[in-house]
Amino acid sequence: MVQLNDAQIAEVIETAQAAADAAREVTLRYFRGSELGTSSKRADFDPVTIADREAERVMREIITARRPDDAILGEEHGTTDGTSGLTWVLDPIDGTRGFISGTPTWGVLIALRDENSALYGIVDQPYVGERFAGGFGTATLTGPQGTRDLGTKTNADLGEALIFSTFPEVGTKADAKGFQALAAQCKLTRYGMDCYAYALLAAGQIDLVVEAGLQSYDILGPLAVIEAAGGIVTDWQGGSAMDGGRVIAAANAEIHAKALEILSEY
Repeated sequence: MVQLNDAQIAEVIETAQAAADAAREVTLRYFRGSELGTSSKRADFDPVTIADREAERVMREIITARRPDDAILGEEHGTTDGTSGLTWVLDPIDGTRGFISGTPTWGVLIALRDENSALYGIVDQPYVGERFAGGFGTATLTGPQGTRDLGTKTNADLGEALIFSTFPEVGTKADAKGFQALAAQCKLTRYGMDCYAYALLAAGQIDLVVEAGLQSYDILGPLAVIEAAGGIVTDWQGGSAMDGGRVIAAANAEIHAKALEILSEY
């Protein structure tokens, strides 16, 4: 694990916040506009817009200028090598389908990781004006109602749980069966929130987020924020979720264990 002193931690946080500010400005310039330049990365419509590419570009410029020795991994512009042992992981618009639809559930995701852990993360929702940040002993939400500490729920009863996933199909047919088996035990199931669901979990609003087919840039920012807020994020077998795949985020260890007992069968 890379050890950072207080000055380096402050520099990391300032860099992440500056990158989020820049991405917020870019994405709001395009959101609900008509000139998105939308194209698809795959035949099954995996959209990308001008805003995705430009937001990642400005974040990279800020990070490179402030911390040139760090590596960068971004969804749109690939990997830039570094020498510090630290990597910035960027998803300029998580939830591009929501972005092009005009729904305010997408977000800008920023994380700093070393080999073993996510050290700091941001989930920023520019249109609503909410920024969820966590790491280095802090977990905060800054938004229209001011700044407050984040903290996850203590509920351990699946029968009272609120569970979210982005897509009703979740992933493969096997993934869907696992999710449906778990959701059947929960009080309320909701879909379509993208990264905002993870932010709600960190804020103590919901209990579980379960997804499949994720990449590292989809989960590392939310993972850092949720862990800083007291939650837990793993894969469906209870292992590391750092590289994405099948992911479960839970408000606490108790409800995580109960949910994992069901998901691990799939």
